[in-house]
Amino acid sequence: MFSLHCTKKLLDRIKPELEAPRAGTTRLGNWYATALFWKPQMALVVNERTLLPVLLPLAPAATLAQRFPIALRDVLQALDMPAEFIDSEISGMSEVVYAKTANRSILGVMNEFVYLAEGYREQDGSVDPVWLSLRLAGTPCGPLYKGAVFPDKAVRELIQGGVIH
Repeated sequence: MFSLHCTKKLLDRIKPELEAPRAGTTRLGNWYATALFWKPQMALVVNERTLLPVLLPLAPAATLAQRFPIALRDVLQALDMPAEFIDSEISGMSEVVYAKTANRSILGVMNEFVYLAEGYREQDGSVDPVWLSLRLAGTPCGPLYKGAVFPDKAVRELIQGGVIH
C-alpha cells in the first residue's frame, strides 16, 4: 500500500476519491505526482524518501496508479537495483490511497525535474519515459545534500540499509 499525493492539476484530471495519507508498506514509501501536458502527455511521480523520479504516459489517467508500479519496475531495473528489492516493492503496491500534496520541498524538487525534463526532451528530442527518468535520477537534489545527494544513489543507500536524510 502506498499514498499517491497528487497536484491539483492531476487531481482535476483523474478525479479520484481522496483519503488521508497513510504510511506506505513498501520500503520506498509514498509518492508525489503531477501531470505534464506535453505531446504526448506524461505523469511525473517522485518518491517522498529518495526523490527518485519516474515518468510514464498520463493516458489513460484513470489507471495511472495501476500502471505506475510497472513504470517503477522499468526504472529500477534500468538502474540495476536488486531483483528481490524490485519484486518486494512492486508486490507491496497493490493498493493506493490518493491524497493532496503536503510537502512543499518535494513540490519544489518536482518543479525542477519538470524544468530539466523539458530541456532534455528539447535537446535530445526524446520522450522515452525511462530514459528521462534515468537522466533526472542523476540530478543532485538539495534535500539529499546531507546524504546520497542523487536520487539514484539514495535508493541504493536505502536498499543497503542506510538512512536517507
